Amino acid sequence: MGSKYQKSVRVWFPPLALTLEVIFIVVFFFFTSYPAAVGEKKTLLRTYRAFQDVFIMATLGFGFLNTSLRRHCWSSIAFNLFLLTLGVQLAVLLDGLLIQLSLRKMTIDMLSIQKATMSATSVLISAGVVLGKVNLLQLVFMTLIEVTAFSATRLVGMNYLNMEEHVSMMYIHMFAAYFGLTVVCCLQKPLPSASEDKDQTAMSPSLFTMLGTLFLWMLWPSFNSALLEEADEKKKAVLNTYYALAVSTVTAILMSSLAHPQGKINMTHIHNAVLAGGVVVGAPSHLIHSPWLAMVLGFVAGVISIGGVKYVQACLQRTVQLHDTYGVHYTFGLPGLLGGIVNIVLMELHEGTTKSTLDYQGLINLGALGFTIVMAVISGLLTGLLLNLNIWKSTHKSHYFDDQSFWKFPHLAVGY
Repeated sequence: MGSKYQKSVRVWFPPLALTLEVIFIVVFFFFTSYPAAVGEKKTLLRTYRAFQDVFIMATLGFGFLNTSLRRHCWSSIAFNLFLLTLGVQLAVLLDGLLIQLSLRKMTIDMLSIQKATMSATSVLISAGVVLGKVNLLQLVFMTLIEVTAFSATRLVGMNYLNMEEHVSMMYIHMFAAYFGLTVVCCLQKPLPSASEDKDQTAMSPSLFTMLGTLFLWMLWPSFNSALLEEADEKKKAVLNTYYALAVSTVTAILMSSLAHPQGKINMTHIHNAVLAGGVVVGAPSHLIHSPWLAMVLGFVAGVISIGGVKYVQACLQRTVQLHDTYGVHYTFGLPGLLGGIVNIVLMELHEGTTKSTLDYQGLINLGALGFTIVMAVISGLLTGLLLNLNIWKSTHKSHYFDDQSFWKFPHLAVGY
């Protein structure tokens, strides 16, 4: 006998996905076009290289990053690709309709796809909190809300809060982390007895997660510099991201060894902390004029990430039952928040205007940071409450973190 989830997927998922694709195709037909001229060959090649790096990060990097659970590998990597392709189509349209604010046909070029891919990674980050606890229907609904909310946040930030496009995009780590954490607070909590075996890492899946970490580590400088136009700012962003990543990697390994009574290194710590350096310098990467500051930020981010995974996560899970499947809060949330604060401080120091103007602009920048978090929490709360409705036929919490709830297996156990 099939489960309620299987029935709901068979009845609702195909028509929902088909309807969304038909809507996208119709909107693309009436409201989009390609640019009339390609432009200079050098510009095209440079844009394509940046696009390629971002695309590989989203597909391979985030795809393999969330595969360490021993019984939830297929769902993590396949759902990641599905959510990415769905989110990119939506983000392209929202970028034209909301950001460009034009009633004419929006022009779609390689840069448009690159920005849409970066926006869609918000869902891939948030999915690291909820994977294993929600079904595919719920993930589709979450994608539609989150990509829309993030695009609206960027619109308000750039048009009304004087945010640079680069900074508005780099706040994606913080937005996605707190969106996902708010969503998971509204969902059913895992049963300790049922999930104690499934919610564990295994050697082979953990190796695939490390592969995803390596892809992200190598290509993160491209992500942080993708929207910067001036050559000097782009160069600073690339170099500072590398320095921060290098130091956070060293910090992750030494802190993980230090935290173990026998000096052994925890692979889960490495998955989380080595990327924290790239996250923390995302927003301020183009404002850092000396390598030492990027290295200090990488060190602090590594310490925060290891400390959060080792101590804070267990405390939150025990006290308020906040279950963060892949430690997104300590890989993206807290380092992203620290990076946002550092960006505000550096902008204050680099402005050569009067004190009153600095104070006013500093308040605007602080308001933009707070607005991003508030939008993440509000949209995440709305999403979580809606995902908790019975219409979704959510996976029972006894079947959390199990691919058998979503995929066809040989000799499938009865009841799934």
